[in-house]
Amino acid sequence: METKRGEVTAYLSLVFILLVTFAGSMLEGASMQLAKNYRRADMNRAVECLFAEYQKELLEEFDIFALEGSYETGSYSEDRLFDRLAYYGAGNMEQDVRRIQFLTDQGCRSFYDQVTAYMEHRYGLHAAKEYLGKTDLWRRQEEEAAHYERMETEKQQELSSLLEENEGELPEKDNPIAHVEQLKNTPVLTLVMPKEMPLSSKSLDLSDTVSHREKNQGHGDFSDMSETGNAVSSLLFGEYAMEHFSAASDKGQTGVLDYQIEYILEGRASDKENLETVVNKLLMLRFVPDYAYLRTDSAMRAEAKAAALALCSLLAVPAVTEAAEQVLLLSWAYGEAVMDVRSLLRGNRVPLAKSRESWQLQLSALLKLGTEEDDSDGADIEGGLAYKEYLRMLLFLERQDISGMRMLDLIEQRLRKEKGQVYFCADQCISRIEISSKCTFRRGITYQFSTCFGYN
Repeated sequence: METKRGEVTAYLSLVFILLVTFAGSMLEGASMQLAKNYRRADMNRAVECLFAEYQKELLEEFDIFALEGSYETGSYSEDRLFDRLAYYGAGNMEQDVRRIQFLTDQGCRSFYDQVTAYMEHRYGLHAAKEYLGKTDLWRRQEEEAAHYERMETEKQQELSSLLEENEGELPEKDNPIAHVEQLKNTPVLTLVMPKEMPLSSKSLDLSDTVSHREKNQGHGDFSDMSETGNAVSSLLFGEYAMEHFSAASDKGQTGVLDYQIEYILEGRASDKENLETVVNKLLMLRFVPDYAYLRTDSAMRAEAKAAALALCSLLAVPAVTEAAEQVLLLSWAYGEAVMDVRSLLRGNRVPLAKSRESWQLQLSALLKLGTEEDDSDGADIEGGLAYKEYLRMLLFLERQDISGMRMLDLIEQRLRKEKGQVYFCADQCISRIEISSKCTFRRGITYQFSTCFGYN
């Protein structure tokens, strides 16, 4: 009997030891898990406090969140980030930046994402859907502009070859073809600028812009936090530019440049160069529908044919006359495009597609274009598009990584020169980060985890 009691006592003792061990393990596990949770909570709180120090002027002026990583020194360092994390209570652990993204990284990806998210939140998708059905037309016009430009060159060469073969030449006097060729070799702004519109002389030192200097770059891929671009987001990106930057048609422009949207499109150093390049693009975009209409209007084609016969009357070679007619139509369309752009810069509206009612330049007036006798300012066509509507088209057709970087150029310049943020650099503005943290507990136990944060 005593032997059995001893066995039971030993058994109960073992069970008791196992229960105590199990309870101790549970308490130790809970204690360790609680310590881990505390460290995670410390890190999450510190990171949120860190990103609450966003650049205030950037948000107020441009509705963009970013952490100015140099802390007003002009020199970025990860140590400053770790010092701030320690200040906010996450200093009792080892830290390493696993991935980080600045506003300028990966083709301004985070800047683009923020802009489109902001515009969608503020205006909704209807701000872009109004133009969504037109984007295919815009792309087609861009493609056709390049095609017609090549065709114009070919037609000119064909006419020159035929004249050379027949040992003839067109008269210099009262020759619209020669006059238009002369106009194409003159500064385009002298043809299209309204007389009362002063040309800005402002310029920008490109070497001091983020587009041209060596940039601070992040590392790691944040594709899991980015959205794929589409036509809607591209339109929203363009709407942001229209809202935050000035154009040549605006009144009372201020800033380092007056023609800021033109700079976003072209990236030249001076307002004059940017406007000139944009005007040349608009001329080609307008040339396409103008020439397309001329080819469909039988009365205007007959007028061009009669003018070609008069020019080639001494040669009496049908092939030369036919070639001259085609070049004359192209010259007429170019003259109409000049009138269109002149109208746009004056603040008038021009329709995408022409009709007899909206046509501005008569063939007989083509010889006066660009001369002292030229006193036409262009017509305002009801239902047409204004200058900034055409800029919206060009913004959509531009690559977003290029236009985004140029927007950041202007943002930098405005914050530096107008807001006194002389240290501000877009390539030091943090938009997303992932930090790996390592904690050491009692008995050498380590715990490693990651914390990710980004402005979206």
